[in-house]
Amino acid sequence: MKLVSAIIKPFKLDDVREAIAGMGIEGMTVTEVKGFGRQKGHTELYRGAEYQVDFLPKVKLEIATKAENLEMLLEAITKAAHTGKIGDGKIFVTDLEQAVRIRTGELDNEAL
Repeated sequence: MKLVSAIIKPFKLDDVREAIAGMGIEGMTVTEVKGFGRQKGHTELYRGAEYQVDFLPKVKLEIATKAENLEMLLEAITKAAHTGKIGDGKIFVTDLEQAVRIRTGELDNEAL
């Protein structure tokens, strides 16, 4: 099993959700986060004063998947979140040692 964490632009969330739902993946966790990478923030104007915004709003998706679905999932997220502009985001993949569905006690792939 794998845990996929993707940091994407907020307005691409619906596109990504539709793309992975089409694969049959039934669940994900979404968190509103702030961060920066090469984008390095931006300058905004508020009531005539200019100020630097260092942390940009992003959305973090966490999706647990079977190892055999990993490549398809990565491709779906990459295509759906792509704008071609700086700040599109990143995807991180980690091994998932165990999963438990609390309601039924199912383990690992059955719990996903």
